[in-house]
Amino acid sequence: MYDAIIVGARCAGASTAMLLARKGHRVLLVDRARFPSDIPQGHFIHQQGPLRLQRWGLLDRIKASGCPAVESAVLDLGDFGLRGERLSIDDVAIAYGPRRLVLDKILLEAAIAAGAEMRECCPVEGFLTDGDRIVGIRGRDRNGNVFTEHASVVVGADGRNSRLAHAVKAPVYEEMPTLTCFLFSYWSGVPERGLRMHVGKDRAVFGFPTHDNLFAVFAAMPINEAKRVMADSEGSFMATAAIAPELADMLRNGHREERFYGAADLPNFFRKPFGPGWALVGDAGHHKDPYMALGVNDALRDADFLSDALDETLSGRADFDTALAAYERRRNETALPLYRENLNSAQFVPLPQEAYQLRAAMRGNPDVTREFFLARFGRTPRESFFNPENLQRVMQGYDGAPSGPVWRSNPDGERIPTSSAK
Repeated sequence: MYDAIIVGARCAGASTAMLLARKGHRVLLVDRARFPSDIPQGHFIHQQGPLRLQRWGLLDRIKASGCPAVESAVLDLGDFGLRGERLSIDDVAIAYGPRRLVLDKILLEAAIAAGAEMRECCPVEGFLTDGDRIVGIRGRDRNGNVFTEHASVVVGADGRNSRLAHAVKAPVYEEMPTLTCFLFSYWSGVPERGLRMHVGKDRAVFGFPTHDNLFAVFAAMPINEAKRVMADSEGSFMATAAIAPELADMLRNGHREERFYGAADLPNFFRKPFGPGWALVGDAGHHKDPYMALGVNDALRDADFLSDALDETLSGRADFDTALAAYERRRNETALPLYRENLNSAQFVPLPQEAYQLRAAMRGNPDVTREFFLARFGRTPRESFFNPENLQRVMQGYDGAPSGPVWRSNPDGERIPTSSAK
């Protein structure tokens, strides 16, 4: 009998297992995959992710793996590239982009070192119940033998198509269908060592350094273009990269080391993350468009929050429903603001002209620009920069000249620029 069985041993699952095991609980991790194994997706860690990894004693292992720190950023909204430098506080950069082969291995090894039991190559085929309560799992081991295990709680960390979430019919809310499709790959020979973010009227390009001196580049396009995009991945990718001419030149002068990967099944939702004997964490409980690269950060955050809640109930300090309801509130209060911002960004909702005016006012002021990026990436509280008094201070240097382009809609609904960069 385990305290917790966690289905899925990648970011969210391994982190939850590690934290529960460190609190003294008996944990079983199961996953259909063999580890270490790579998945070519979601490996940009920012917001509170780096600080959590540091607090858990794992950030130094990420650094030692050869993963470069992201300490500079360029944000181009079609007007100019606003560049921030020195984006690090106390030797923790605003972001790191480890490949999942490395990140998942570090998290899983930490879970095992803390005392969690790991069974790989073990697909879960069903769940054991007692009335309406989940009490365990039924799976197959690496030799194909059926096994069952029981636990006080079963945690689904098995992705957006979670088998556990479907089995318990977890309610869905704050739902929106897929908004974008993505193409991405990895290049060598790209001299840029910072984050690049380039946004056009209906597409965007993001790039960052990762392991093996590679530069990862992601192109986002509206989902209604997915069929055409996937039919001509290289042509579609480079056409989108053209909104960032300098970066596109770097890619042409570099060498693509891997094939193009595509993603077009990117629904947006929250699920109720608990019920009798079960809980959800990571993408199983909350999935969103990758536009703002929130996936890994949210997985680490929710593992942190869920492990606290489960410790409360497993230790007898709170009943299950009270502790897990607090987990859901905590998750939602933290996630919803960025989730909604992400939805707007993934729909390419035009920014107000004031956003471009703020950028124009920061241009040429490296200290203020650094403050902006640190707040935008969660290394300092957002309100420390984005408050009326501070914004007024920044805007004192703005001369009122056009700072666009500012995208507006014409009578046909087409987005067009109404001004040009100064």
